[in-house]
Amino acid sequence: MALKNSQYYAIMRKYERTRLKNHDIQTARYKEIYERLPEYKSLDDSISILSVQYGKKLLNGDERALSSLKEELDILRSSKKGLLTSAGYPADYLEPVYDCPDCKDTGYIGSEKCHCFRQAVIQLLYNQSNIKEFPTEADFDHFDLDFYPASLYDKTTGRSARAMMEDTLKICRRFIDTFGEEFRNLFFYGSVGVGKTFLSTCIAREIMNREFSVVYFSAPQLFNTLAQTKFDKNDTDAKNMAEYIYNCDLLIIDDLGSEYTNAFIAAQFFTCINERLIHRRSTIISTNLSLESLADLYTERSFSRITSSYALLKIIGDDIRIKKKLKHREEH
Repeated sequence: MALKNSQYYAIMRKYERTRLKNHDIQTARYKEIYERLPEYKSLDDSISILSVQYGKKLLNGDERALSSLKEELDILRSSKKGLLTSAGYPADYLEPVYDCPDCKDTGYIGSEKCHCFRQAVIQLLYNQSNIKEFPTEADFDHFDLDFYPASLYDKTTGRSARAMMEDTLKICRRFIDTFGEEFRNLFFYGSVGVGKTFLSTCIAREIMNREFSVVYFSAPQLFNTLAQTKFDKNDTDAKNMAEYIYNCDLLIIDDLGSEYTNAFIAAQFFTCINERLIHRRSTIISTNLSLESLADLYTERSFSRITSSYALLKIIGDDIRIKKKLKHREEH
């Protein structure tokens, strides 16, 4: 999803504020130098007068004026630098100040977006993702397959926890690498603490770093927002968020089944996933529920949409949070 106009203008306003701030810094530095080193101001005045004089000569056809001007300007500029450094200032102290010298705080290098603009987009997407605190370790570099033992087997398939997670990671990597090109959805299910939320967050980080919009909700948060929109037509914030829920590039619904479920919630859930399927917007859902419980709680229609349009990825293992606590105690 491309940046909305409001998002783009928010970034550009930030650049404008940066340029004003840096202009004020440069102005203050000039004032300081002119007060401390009056000779410096005299040299600046001389440069201005010289430029006007030689400009007139050029207009009158004096072809040697340009080279003469350059020589004299070089001498004056060298004198200015000498004054600054002898007074203990850096030679470039009065040069324009930029947060990003590459684009000079404009966000663009020619017609191309600068790397700092892309970073500003990513930061904006992070801020609007509804992920309040992004754990620093929530990336695939910190994903530890050792938490999924080869000795633990799934009773249904007979496959080990390790083998299942290795396949899951391959599917997740393809989901990330082809995002925006191929339309895919993921459904993580398994018992408490096996890493479903962590895996979703790792994917969210990768997708946002590619400048796609991500919105994260726990299931209770999601349905509360959708209910606000339904029952309070004047709640602009909820309405805007609901629009984002339907239109963001990636929606993550975490811990489905932890909310109080009734017919209204089931209907809202179906509408949400169905609309996103129709408009080919990717969704990741994680739940502690079994597939059978999913059908009972959220109707056959929702169950059918998920089983036919999502990669169903079962995760088995022990509670990783408990394992980490035990490991921490052993180490200390």
